[in-house]
Amino acid sequence: MLTYRLDFSYNGAHFYGYAKQPDLRTIQGEMEQALAPYTQDAATVVAGRTDKGVHASHQVMSFRCPELDTGRVLRSLNAQLGPEIVLRSLVDVPDGFHARFGAEGRAYRYRINNAPHPDPLAAGTTWTFDEPLNVADMNGAVSPLVGSHDFAAFCRRQADLSTERNVFWIQWQRDGDLVELSIGANSFCHQMVRSVVGVSVEVGRGRVRSETVRDTLAATERHRTAGAVPPHGLVLSAIAYDGETLARPGWVSDTT
Repeated sequence: MLTYRLDFSYNGAHFYGYAKQPDLRTIQGEMEQALAPYTQDAATVVAGRTDKGVHASHQVMSFRCPELDTGRVLRSLNAQLGPEIVLRSLVDVPDGFHARFGAEGRAYRYRINNAPHPDPLAAGTTWTFDEPLNVADMNGAVSPLVGSHDFAAFCRRQADLSTERNVFWIQWQRDGDLVELSIGANSFCHQMVRSVVGVSVEVGRGRVRSETVRDTLAATERHRTAGAVPPHGLVLSAIAYDGETLARPGWVSDTT
């Protein structure tokens, strides 16, 4: 038996999240059904389980199975899965590789169409917000999130799971009507990124002070100011393992 690493991407618009659920279409369900002839239904592991409607430009899975002709299997699986899930690479790796527990960093991006009307060409991958947003204020507000903190106020609580996380960088950027957040961390708790976006938008529209993000961080439970924004603007954009650099957009400053 060999261990394999599978890098892939997907558009999550028409899936009920990554994790398998009875009678619902999920990324894991589609992937494991396609892989079943090769894995004999062996367990698969993924770097991060995304919610309903969330996308991934870089996701990583690991599994064990007998030796594969990786090129042939990759072509066959892509033909079977269709355009919503695209497999990028399939390679054998050392037996100790684990897609979830071996990941040392993960990055997300959240895209906002900050315009009076939706962009029909990006309808499923951006959230339209029509009030003007002050990106400079949003960047000032989120800067205290860099470093190791308890993000309980930004997370949907899950029993007995720690909410301590280490944020490597976080930055907002405007390019015309597109306002985009990039954030990298060792890992993320449930709804953390979408909640950070929610309170950032409140700052950017002038509803709350920049210090609100810092004050929210200091709270010990989910805070009303950190409401989660819709999932379809969120993309899991990078995963990094031992010896790899966590990819960040070129516009993200090294000092954040």
